[in-house]
Amino acid sequence: MNHNIIKNKSFSIIKRISTVLYLIFIFAGSIYPKDITLTIHLRGVSQSKISLLHLNQSNITSSVDIADSVHNGEITKFNIAGEILPGEFVLRFDYKTNGLSEPYPSEKRIIINDQDLELWVHPVYCNNTDSTWFQKNERENNVYSRFQKENGDRKNVLGLLQDFLLKYDDTKSKFYKSAISEYEKRRISFNKWLASQIEENKSLFVSILFGFEYVPEIDWSGSAEERRLSFRKNYFDGIDFSNPLLLKTSTLKQWMDRYVNLYGELATTIGLRDSLFTLAGKTAIEKVKTTNPQVYGWMVDYFYNGFESFNIEDGIKMLGQYINDPDCLAQKKEAIKRRLKGIETLFPGVVAPDIVIRDKGVGLFRLSSYKTEKKQILLIFWSADCSHCLETISLLKQWYRNADKSRIPDIITISFDETDTEIQAWKKTVKELGDWTNLRVTEGFRSKIAGDYFIQGIPVLVLLNSNTREIIALPDTAEQLIILLSS
Repeated sequence: MNHNIIKNKSFSIIKRISTVLYLIFIFAGSIYPKDITLTIHLRGVSQSKISLLHLNQSNITSSVDIADSVHNGEITKFNIAGEILPGEFVLRFDYKTNGLSEPYPSEKRIIINDQDLELWVHPVYCNNTDSTWFQKNERENNVYSRFQKENGDRKNVLGLLQDFLLKYDDTKSKFYKSAISEYEKRRISFNKWLASQIEENKSLFVSILFGFEYVPEIDWSGSAEERRLSFRKNYFDGIDFSNPLLLKTSTLKQWMDRYVNLYGELATTIGLRDSLFTLAGKTAIEKVKTTNPQVYGWMVDYFYNGFESFNIEDGIKMLGQYINDPDCLAQKKEAIKRRLKGIETLFPGVVAPDIVIRDKGVGLFRLSSYKTEKKQILLIFWSADCSHCLETISLLKQWYRNADKSRIPDIITISFDETDTEIQAWKKTVKELGDWTNLRVTEGFRSKIAGDYFIQGIPVLVLLNSNTREIIALPDTAEQLIILLSS
């Protein structure tokens, strides 16, 4: 029997056992840090509402606690549950300089790990260390503040040199070679300093954030494109993907967005963009799949969300090879499976699933019995709360006004808006859509219609033959649809 197979199987089994134990500990609550108390001394303003917000990977905040009215000289305390620690947080102050003034906002980002914190804060100057400070023995935020200052000083010149070298055209000149030598000397020195900072502060959560500053190696001997290819190839150097605490940072997603943009900047057509983004996803997932099951799963989820937002079917198909891997702890596995089933089920030439909606405005709507004199029917699945949807609707509305009437399909919009705010936005928007048939599904993404059409993201465009109800096309964008209808 092949010893490499035995070794790989053993590694996989050990990793799965470790994952199971990790999850058991999580659900048992035994590996969570203890709850932490944040004490805030308010100073310098008449009073303030103070909100503590938890910052997630997408830089979206969720409320932890609120102190409605804290006066100058008073103390307020927040209790932070260990299950969300360590992490990045935002303190928001809606302060009044005097009793009659209107509230004015200010924000301070802080890091909370396993240490009770005490913060003296002047909301007007909450990011000025002369006016706002932690207790003397505070570790995470003081270390991060010092790191950011020194990192900025060291990296500024390095960034200017890198940008210059990536764009320089005469790769044989002495000046170019001299600049490479200077850059490499600074890059190696910087990365050594960075490694020393990570090692020195390895017990702190902030040390994970340091790794994102690593400067990867670039092969300067080739063309400008080869230089950028080298940069993309080495982009993941310096990051410890075996550490699941990466997923508690707000920086990971931003860092990955920059990686994907390195591929996106090469795209000259939508088709090439889709191909490059799929390649970026495949490369990134392969880099992390043997590191940590949670990080592996996060990476699959990250690219699924991206592929869904751009409707990149080839990318979603690529993810299919990972969703049955027990080592991949992706949260979107079922969504990916449904989407893959939709790709296999709904394609040009197939009769579209029937749509039945009871709507106050039009009564009972049934797609299978819908009558129209138009040769084609366009279904638009959307939401008035979706900016991408509104852009699509706007483009189609402009085209609709000026297009050859013989080429215009009968347009039926189907909204997934559910909340009161969304419904009000939907009612306002459809007033401007002329003679389109505008429907709303009360169950939104939980509806049978969403299931029948395998809709995970919006907008979705489906062009039908009005006589047979067969699918003619599933355009990715309004631009693609307009070209199709105009040809």
